[in-house]
Amino acid sequence: MYEVVRLIHFAPGADPATAERWTSALRTLLPGAARTLVEPTLTGVRNGGDVLAHWWFEEAGDWAPGAGQVAAALEDPVVAHVDGVEYLGGTRGLAEPGATGTVHRVLLLRVAPETSGPIVRRFEADLLRMPEHIPTIRTWQLSPVLRATGTSPWTHVWEQEFTDLDGLNGPYLMHPVHWALVDRWFDPECPEMIVRDRVCHSFCRNAPRS
Repeated sequence: MYEVVRLIHFAPGADPATAERWTSALRTLLPGAARTLVEPTLTGVRNGGDVLAHWWFEEAGDWAPGAGQVAAALEDPVVAHVDGVEYLGGTRGLAEPGATGTVHRVLLLRVAPETSGPIVRRFEADLLRMPEHIPTIRTWQLSPVLRATGTSPWTHVWEQEFTDLDGLNGPYLMHPVHWALVDRWFDPECPEMIVRDRVCHSFCRNAPRS
């Protein structure tokens, strides 16, 4: 799958009704996508925007006809800022057969460019170990970024579907495998830190698949 994510921040003071109509229009903008998820973000996101938009396409070429339409929609005055990525999904990840969760989470991050290949692979392996220990993660995927836009030249997308919001805020963020194994790569007080820019931690309601 070729996947496209946009984390959309509305302009300060944007009229809620206008923002809601804009979001509804974006949801129906690309009928040719294999799957569309365009939902308001939930309380607790960090640099995650007001709306999380995620489109799935069978091929990269299937996104090309709609790319200009999305870009034009994001020029609307209701939008203040956008962080986004494009990538090939399904390269590093697993899922329980038929599993879905009620919360869709996306983390955009940038590994420092001077980081050696072996260190990057260790970091990626640590992220992919998390689902072994955290049963509230139902599906997961770690992908290298092909194209990035916004605050940082993002290098990775780490995404999951969780059983529910408590499964994200509790068993995931507070689990020992998170703060004892993974956080060292993000912690500025740790010599092993390689994620130097701010991250985008965004999540929303996971709409049912059609």
